[in-house]
Parts: sequence; structure tokens; C-alpha cells
Amino acid sequence: MKKILLVGCPNVGKSVIFSRLTGIDVISSNYPGTTVEITKGYLKVGQETYEVIDLPGSYSLDPTCKAEEVTVNLLQQYLESKESTIVVNILDATNLERNLNLTLQLIQRKIPLILVLNFWDEVKHKGITIDYEKLEELLGIPVIPTCARSGEGIKELTQRINQAKISNYNFVPEQKWYKIGSIVEQVQKVTHRHHTFLERLSEISIRPSTGLPLALVVLFLTFFITRILAESLITYVCDPLFHNLYLPVIKKFIIKTVHLKLLQDIFLGITPEPMESFGILTTGLYIPFVVVLPYVIAFYFILGILEDTGYLPRLATLLDRFLHKLGIHGYSSIPILLGFGCKVPGILATRILETTREKIIAIVLILMLTPCIPQSAMIVSLISPFGIRYVFLVFLIIFLNGIFFSYILNKIFPKIEISELFLEIPPYRLIHLPTLTKKLYVRIKQFIFDAVPLIIIGIIIINIFELTGVNTRITNIIGKYFVSILGLPEEISSIVILGFLRKDVSIALLSPYKLDIKQLIVATIFMTLYLPCVSTFFTILKEQGIKNTIVIVVLTFISGTVLAYVIKTLIFNFF
Repeated sequence: MKKILLVGCPNVGKSVIFSRLTGIDVISSNYPGTTVEITKGYLKVGQETYEVIDLPGSYSLDPTCKAEEVTVNLLQQYLESKESTIVVNILDATNLERNLNLTLQLIQRKIPLILVLNFWDEVKHKGITIDYEKLEELLGIPVIPTCARSGEGIKELTQRINQAKISNYNFVPEQKWYKIGSIVEQVQKVTHRHHTFLERLSEISIRPSTGLPLALVVLFLTFFITRILAESLITYVCDPLFHNLYLPVIKKFIIKTVHLKLLQDIFLGITPEPMESFGILTTGLYIPFVVVLPYVIAFYFILGILEDTGYLPRLATLLDRFLHKLGIHGYSSIPILLGFGCKVPGILATRILETTREKIIAIVLILMLTPCIPQSAMIVSLISPFGIRYVFLVFLIIFLNGIFFSYILNKIFPKIEISELFLEIPPYRLIHLPTLTKKLYVRIKQFIFDAVPLIIIGIIIINIFELTGVNTRITNIIGKYFVSILGLPEEISSIVILGFLRKDVSIALLSPYKLDIKQLIVATIFMTLYLPCVSTFFTILKEQGIKNTIVIVVLTFISGTVLAYVIKTLIFNFF
């Protein structure tokens, strides 16, 4: 089978073009680090089927980081194989000179090439004119302008895929940049224009004196808008649909068709009212679809806007100096920012860091700095009814704890020289609603398929524990620990144990216990920090090995337990 390799610098839209070609749902973000893992799919053109491989973003074929090493190694591996291979080199047409560096390096390798000039819509908006036909003539390979977001040029790309050629463009490597300048001079014209509003905003958001206050405003608005959107969905959509349409029908159906009392209790709970007991078809569905899903939708919607506009890499740049004080490279901000959404991709993204020391500190920050989005949704949904100030208090405590432990690790580990940050800053871009909607759909689908089955499993286990008396035995064995140390009800012991399976699910299962605000603060802090969830645990094990994994897990458990105890002591005495 013929192979198509997508190669290009970070932030040139490779993932979106890959999705257009293959139809596979791939989440693309406007910052480097999201495509460290290669992605494969298939494209059919006429009777021919191609395997499409999206290689990690790389500025050069002379690797300077792990991601570029992966690209160079895989490129060499595919080209040395006997299978027919085509390279589609994707460029950011708004920054032609920088991107052509990689193109000339590919030409040197004598690879069958097609050149794609992406962001063609932005070229027009910025007053840039590119004679792509002249560029095609100079380089001797097909050149196709595209706008991946709208799909412009994708059809032509598929139609010309078999026209990939080995370029005969010759140059002396030492004169590469001279040749690039000559090419750009011949094919590109830039007309004078005034700075746009987005360009002025870019300058403001990257300068520390104005960028940091703006970042605080953005974070505040993120939580505020998320809460408003989520509570509106709950109040006006999800809760009415559940109570007025679903619940009466399911109660009537189960009572009419299931005559065994034990099975009725398993399906509906001891009492059929949601959140009063642990029925599979009542609380088991109410928690994920009414309590949690609205917050997940709101969080991912806001996150998608921050990604697509290009704000996240600016936030990463602002954090660079601060991260140096914790002993890690500015590139660590990318895995950390990914960890805000989910810990697993954040930990996988630590591969771009050079040393084990940096990776361990970055992983600790990923685990401790903030909860992931599903956990955050649970925490906000549980605590916000008591007041938004308590939500901020919980997140502030968790954040400061992550900073503290990372600082301690930096002091313990041997010192090394931390190099400076060279991070690609894409221009601000207007939101493309179809892309944002597709990304939101994919993420919600992933949440439903990943979380809902585990919530139902958790509900079944707890319900069986309750009906068979196992919950009482667990409570008698370890329940007193939680009462004496953390001041929590003995009954939640089994939920804490299930937290290793899925931490966000275990936090959601606190709802039926009617904890007061003091207990909720202690419980959510402890359950956020005490252990990584099972998927995160095995990801750390895969990336760091058993020795470092044990160190990280022990550290998080000590952190969660000690912090929860300290907070319990403070708020129970002074609240």
C-alpha cells in the first residue's frame, strides 16, 4: 500500500488536513506538542487506497528535540522501506520564508514531494500575494494552496496526489538561506497595511506587564462562563428532561416488568429518587448526564475557543520564567497545559523534555497543579451551589500545593542548566465554528464512552456493596481512619477506594452523601491528589518505569493526605 507522510512545522494545520483527508476525528490545537504521537488513517482516491501518516511537527531535519528526532527517524524508516512513499510538505503560507527551510531539506533527500500552502485565507487578509504557480515552476514540484479549516484546496490535493515529484532544484547547503530569500523575493509580494486589532492584541497578551493581568482575566472568565453555561444547561434542559420525561417512564417500566425486589433496588435504588440512593438507571445516569455532562460541555467549549484563537501558546510563554524557578524548561508549559484537559496526554507530551529530572517535576506539576477537566467539572458541580468563592478556594489550594511540591523537588534534585524557550507563537485567528463544533463533539463523545460506563460500574459496585453489607465491612475496617484523620463520613470509604478506577467518577459519587461545605472541601482536595487514576498510573509506568512511578505515586499520596488533614484542621477550627 502506498504511503503519504504529512510533514511540516508545528502549527501549520497538519492535523486538520489529516482529518480532512482521512475522515478521522483528530483534535488539533494551535500550539506545539499535540502531535508528538504519530497518527495513521486511510485515503481512497479512485481505486487506489493510501495510508496517511501524520508525523510530529518539526522545524528541521537536523533534530533539536525529541519530537524532531521522532519525525526524522520515521521519515528515514519509511523512505528506506520498499513501499512507495509520498511526502506532503505542509507550510504556513503566511510565513513562507521560515517554512521553506524544511522544504529545501526535504528536496535534498530526493523525496517525491507535494507542497501545500495552508492558511491561504489568512494570506489574503494580511496583504500577502504568493504566485504559487511560479513557486511550482521554480521548485519543480506540485504546489497547492489550501485552507484546511474550510476545506478549500483539499479536493485538488487528492486529485494531484499521484503527481508528487522528486525536485531537481539544486543548491549548495551553505547557501540555503540565500536561496530561500531568492525564492521568496520572486514569488511573494507584501503590501503595506496597518496593524490589525488581533495583531495589537497579540502584542498585549505576550508582554508580561499586560499579559499576566490579561491571563488572570481570561482564567476568571473561563470559570465564570463555564458555570453560567453549565448551570443553564442543567436548569433548563438536562434536569427537566430527566425528571419530566425519563424518570416517570423508567420507574413505571421497572416496577411493572421486574418483580424481584433485589433487582428493582439495583436498577432504581432503595429509593427511586436520583441522588438519594445508587440505582443504575436513576443516580447512575443522573450523575453523568445531568450533574456532570453540562460542565464538561461548557469546559470543552471554552477550551476549544482558547485553543483555536491561539491564546494557549501565549500563556505558555508568559509562564516560561516562572517555570524556570521550578527547575523545568519553558516547553514544560505545553504538557502542563495539556494536563488541564486530561493528565494522560499531558504526561505523554513530557517526551519533548530532555532530562528525567525535568520529566518528573513536570509530571508532579501535571498531577498536582489542577484537576483535569472531568474532575474540575465534578468539583464545580458539587461545590458551586455553596458559592463560587469556595470553588476558587479549592482550586487555589490545589494550585499552591502543586507549586510547593515542585519547588521542593527542584531543591532536592541535582541542579542542571535549563535552556531558554523557543516556542512557536501562531497569529491570533478568528474562531471557525464548524471546527470548534467538531472538536467539541469528539471530546464529548470521548467523555461519554470513557466515563459513563465507569460511572455505571461504580454505581453497581457501590449499590451491591450497600445491599450485601460489604460497604459496612469496608467502613468498619478503614472508615474510622477517614473520620478521625479527615473528618469525613465513614460511608464514603468505598468511594475513595474506587477513585483509583476513575477519580472524577468517585468525586461525583459524593453527591448522594449530602456533605457540608467543609467536608466537601476536604474530600475533593484529598480525592484529587491522593492517587492518579488508573489510566494515568499506567501511562506514568509506561513513560517512567516502576521506580520513578512509585516515587511519584508515594509523593502524591503523602501530598493529598497531609494537605487534606491540614485543611481540615484549619477550616474546622476557624471556618
